[in-house]
Amino acid sequence: MRAVLRSSWRSSWRWLGGALVLALVVREVGSGPVLEGLRALDVRVLVAGVALALVTTIASAWRWTLVARELGVALTLPRAVAACYRAQHLNTILPGGVLGDVHRGVVHGRSTGETGRALRAVGWERFAGQLVQALLAVVVLAVLPSPARPALPWLVAAVALVAVLAVVLLRRTPDRDAWWSRAARVVRDDVRLALLVRRSWPGVVLASVVATAGYVATLVLAARAVGVDAPVATLLPLALVVLVAAGLPLNLAGWGPREGTAAWAFAAAGLGASAGMATAVAYGAIVLVANLPGLAVLAAGRRTTPAPDPVRGEPAHA
Repeated sequence: MRAVLRSSWRSSWRWLGGALVLALVVREVGSGPVLEGLRALDVRVLVAGVALALVTTIASAWRWTLVARELGVALTLPRAVAACYRAQHLNTILPGGVLGDVHRGVVHGRSTGETGRALRAVGWERFAGQLVQALLAVVVLAVLPSPARPALPWLVAAVALVAVLAVVLLRRTPDRDAWWSRAARVVRDDVRLALLVRRSWPGVVLASVVATAGYVATLVLAARAVGVDAPVATLLPLALVVLVAAGLPLNLAGWGPREGTAAWAFAAAGLGASAGMATAVAYGAIVLVANLPGLAVLAAGRRTTPAPDPVRGEPAHA
């Protein structure tokens, strides 16, 4: 019972934190930017968002197949694309922004009989995408002049911390029976097998770059829709900072840190906090619509029975 309560509390504080951030931003800028961001969307913008989401979803699904293959829980690209759409849809309607990915890991694990490996494959795939996105943000902020540059030390510190932890874990771990030693060995082996193997890491990096480019393009599309006409060179650093913040699992179905960071970054760039808030709201609405195919995948999964997985010959869920 205590374990259930602790798990419920950990899940609750994440989305409560996102809701608090969102409430504070709305209190500062008002509800006008929220309505402006929604009114700015038309069929042309939404269709473009759907097209961009298709590119980013395929890239993310490809990255997942590469990582899953190295961990021994391979799956086909079409199945991965469908599962990613379903996960993205769930992420946009459930607190935390990660429950959809947990769901796809569990479903894939049940179909392969390796739930632990399947969940770790999803976790490492997401981690790789966030790491490449943060590295791109560091590079862009270092190269392009931007008022969002104060975020650079924090990004560099985060990337450096990850690098140090990776070096420590990749070193020989003492052969002990302690749980932390066993966990460290699992992490070390996963990093070596799934992320650093030569036949995988170039594809993982390329897929992450393509996905990040699609997210940036979607945010620029949202900015243009609400009337922000700043050059792309000005919006690019802002977009990357906003996307890094949006990746934090401290949100309410994706909302919260994204809007707060957008309001700050756009205000620092002289574009206005209201413009940043409107852009973030428009972005969230575009993503919500673009991931509606995931609802169809979810509904189809409830109507169909498990079919053989062509990769492993075991039951697969739609």
